[in-house]
Amino acid sequence: MITIIDYGLGNIQAFVNVYKRLHIPVRVATCSDDFVGTTKLILPGVGAFDHAMHRLDNSGMRDSVDGLVLVEKIPVLGICVGMQMLANGSDEGSLPGLGWVPGQVRAFASAPTSKDLVLPHMGWNDVKPETGTGLFAGLEKESRFYFLHSFYFECLQQKNKIAAASYGLDFTCAVAADNVYGVQFHPEKSHHFGVTLLKNFAEL
Repeated sequence: MITIIDYGLGNIQAFVNVYKRLHIPVRVATCSDDFVGTTKLILPGVGAFDHAMHRLDNSGMRDSVDGLVLVEKIPVLGICVGMQMLANGSDEGSLPGLGWVPGQVRAFASAPTSKDLVLPHMGWNDVKPETGTGLFAGLEKESRFYFLHSFYFECLQQKNKIAAASYGLDFTCAVAADNVYGVQFHPEKSHHFGVTLLKNFAEL
């Protein structure tokens, strides 16, 4: 059972619709009781880092989510700001992140190559996976996904980078650490590429 964490941010219904079309069991969690029987988690997110962390921390679900991911080792997929929340923290705010994937979220605007960049980075971009397995099975060639962000994930460990994209600089757009996964782009807005990735996550 894939459970989408609804703490008030993210396009929840879009994920539900994808999995229903794929005939994969899915539900939405708004309280801790909704996690019973969960085998996979999706952590969506949009907007500012601190706002997202505050919403999750005050949702009444944070302890349950921590237990499922860190103790029971349930696979989780963070999406957009949900991926950024996996880091130790963000230059965008002051609150600590979840710290599940070692790293820091950086601003494109702070990069030396950002002078002529239009921000946010919005629209379709090529994604280059490290391998054509796991989340990116069947997506190793000519994969394109939809992005909308002004900050990017800077991994502390090379082994946690599983895909990259370019926008003024090469940046990590997908991460993995044990049972924790994250993608900066929006698979729910990325047509058949996104459907394939969400299906791959369900089948991990």
